[in-house]
Amino acid sequence: MVPIAALLERLRLDLIDWRSVQVASLLFGRRSVALAAVTAFLSLAVGLLLIRLMWRRPRGQDQIVVPAILATDRLSSFSLVRHVPLLLFLAGVPLFMLALADPYTTIAEQQVSYPGRRIALLIDASSSMLKPFAAGRLNPHGPNQAAFFTSVGAAEAFIRQRRNGKYRDLIALIEFGDEAYVITPFTSDYDNVLLSASLIGDWGEFMRFPNQGTKIAAAIEEGTTLFQAFNFLNASGNLLIIFSDGEDTQVTLHGRSLNDILVSAVSNRIPVYMVRTNRDKHLGDIVPDSIWKSAVENTGGRFYAAATESDVIRAIEEIDVRSPGKIQMKQYSANQLRFMPFAVAAITLWSVALVLKLTLPQLTKFP
Repeated sequence: MVPIAALLERLRLDLIDWRSVQVASLLFGRRSVALAAVTAFLSLAVGLLLIRLMWRRPRGQDQIVVPAILATDRLSSFSLVRHVPLLLFLAGVPLFMLALADPYTTIAEQQVSYPGRRIALLIDASSSMLKPFAAGRLNPHGPNQAAFFTSVGAAEAFIRQRRNGKYRDLIALIEFGDEAYVITPFTSDYDNVLLSASLIGDWGEFMRFPNQGTKIAAAIEEGTTLFQAFNFLNASGNLLIIFSDGEDTQVTLHGRSLNDILVSAVSNRIPVYMVRTNRDKHLGDIVPDSIWKSAVENTGGRFYAAATESDVIRAIEEIDVRSPGKIQMKQYSANQLRFMPFAVAAITLWSVALVLKLTLPQLTKFP
């Protein structure tokens, strides 16, 4: 089933590519090669025709005389159909010649659609995140088994899940304490985001982080501002994911209430998912749980009270499943090769002609 699905997907992409090709805008890198091939093909065809005429025997010599077959006014239904393989072959020749000429476009603008979402990952780097939170799978080689490093490991695991799936997300990484800082703006380079996550997950970098308090509202505001900076607010497929111990009861920021901060996320359809990493603390065991559960679920997201490593893993797996989405964007490319649609069309026509010729006996003889 996998090869068939891959073939269908390849055909779908080729069809989209074919529709986007404008022959008038094409440049040809090997025009002389194509012209030489056309000349050789026509010369060969004319030569074979001349040879056939020269070797044609005069009528009546070395031939058996038989009674004439009476002509009929009714033309057989296969008299024209038997030429279909030849017509398909001839139709594929100019397409192959175009592919041989190595067509390309200098600057191409294309509207493309990918499965994926625009995801902002927010990681709490406050001093309270130093509380122990052992994670043998998420942080197997880390000497510091603290909530912060487990959260970084969870973010890395989530990024790998998306990279290994069928998605092509745009992911941003934000680290926050009293203030929020953009570590990596939106990018489709998963490896770049993983590198940034590993860098902030270093013990020395964590100790140099300037703001050791916890203001989750500041992180949400910074994440929403980042969506706005990239002009994503009116796009679908936006998502905020927060990794924090949830030790924050501040519901105001710069004189604005939490609801005022979240109204932008709600109005622009940005669901907020929060993975609260606090060891042995189940839902309701700490006071801020009720605050943040209500706040994030009002955006259409979900609150996960992760008391163990298994809870964290289940949370990121569920978020991954709940975040299929689709991204539409304009894609620009320089000197993009365009021979593939012509080559695929020519090979398809020739393959169909060959199959018809080999499988239908009516196409190999006079009716």
